[in-house]
Amino acid sequence: MESAQAEKAGGAEPSAPSPRAAEPSRRPLWALAGGWLATRTLIVLMVAGVLRIADTDVTTDISVIYHSWYEVLRTGTFPLDDVTWQYPPGAALVILLPGLLPWSYLVSFFVICGVVDAFAMALLMRAGVRRGRSYLGGWFWVAGVPLLGPTVYCRYDIIVTALAIAGLLVMLRRPALSGVLLGLGGLVKVWPLLALIGSPRGRRTRRAWTSAVACAAALGFLLMAGMNGAFEFLKFQSERGIEIESLGALPLHYAKLAGSWNGTVTMNYGSVEFLGPWVPVISKVMVGLSVAGFGWLLVWRLRAARWTSATTFDAALCALLIFTTTSRVISPQYMIWVVGLTAVCLTVRGSSQRPVAVLVLVTAVLTTLEFPVMFGAVNRSELGGVLVLTARNLLLLVTTVLSAYRLWRSTRRREALTTVVLPADQVTPQYPVRPGIAYEQDLLDDLTPADRG
Repeated sequence: MESAQAEKAGGAEPSAPSPRAAEPSRRPLWALAGGWLATRTLIVLMVAGVLRIADTDVTTDISVIYHSWYEVLRTGTFPLDDVTWQYPPGAALVILLPGLLPWSYLVSFFVICGVVDAFAMALLMRAGVRRGRSYLGGWFWVAGVPLLGPTVYCRYDIIVTALAIAGLLVMLRRPALSGVLLGLGGLVKVWPLLALIGSPRGRRTRRAWTSAVACAAALGFLLMAGMNGAFEFLKFQSERGIEIESLGALPLHYAKLAGSWNGTVTMNYGSVEFLGPWVPVISKVMVGLSVAGFGWLLVWRLRAARWTSATTFDAALCALLIFTTTSRVISPQYMIWVVGLTAVCLTVRGSSQRPVAVLVLVTAVLTTLEFPVMFGAVNRSELGGVLVLTARNLLLLVTTVLSAYRLWRSTRRREALTTVVLPADQVTPQYPVRPGIAYEQDLLDDLTPADRG
């Protein structure tokens, strides 16, 4: 009864009575585990160089950049003289982690990524077992991650994604724990905090947001007190250009193809960026689009009339897509985030984001084609590389708009039912049911047993 009243206060309405269906069979778990092992074997072969899909060595970020950061961080200070350090202070914990293992830094990093990947898979499988849920999220993780190629295990983003997956999956049952996990993820790479936009109204939102802020603030203070230069990375953000893989870079690519742009393409603050004419204007436009996107999210949250267990996950994915698409930097590893949150959405049968998931898979394929397969052509603004990048970015934009549209429709107020009065001789006798009891039962049915606590 308490859960029903809390959901009612938060504006929840019952969705389809999915819990009345039979509990999912556990047989697909073996198939999921087998699929995960097979696809991850392919990833390991790619990162080991046995199976090559491009000439670009994607492991250099670990062996050169991450390892150099590790050597500085272990002395008790952040890499203040290295402008490629563009991350919140919590990232230091991830960079230092491979040093605890007995192998080389490169091998240890791969091992950690594999373990975290398996952990995320286990969470999605466990979510699929629950009544009213689906194994589709697990299958999406099995298929979506390898489509991004070796980049998945050569960046630390899969670790952050696993934190976000864990935080989202426990939000309905343990909002305080969810806030801690998302706050920790936010201190490592900011974006997991976006998942809080979909927290259910009422006490769950208060607990999740409060614990997220408390966790991020406490750990941030400890890192700032214990190490020098924890927040130095902030001063470099305003000096960044337009990363060559971002949506805002497309006009510059075509201008360069036409010979009407005379700026430079160079490594700048950890990514390959455009610097020169039009860049400041495009940067302001992209920031404006980000502000407009998050303004829309605020309006959506205030006007949402229906709230189900799927809404929490769908809103998190939509917020992340807006953040990614309007960013001045769209690195290929960003798609790991999107794949992870899409998988979480698909664990709920009533998710509005299923058509979005199809577009995410296609976007992942185009991302791998753009990097690392054709990155040289993209870097030189050659026609083939620019066309692939254009297809990826425009599809990502369409995916974002579709996600927002379907989220809005799934939470709008239902039309009022029309009462039809039948003649007395056509009325079928029924047992009387008190409306209050029926409504409360529907609210409880919309949550799985574990969600009600």
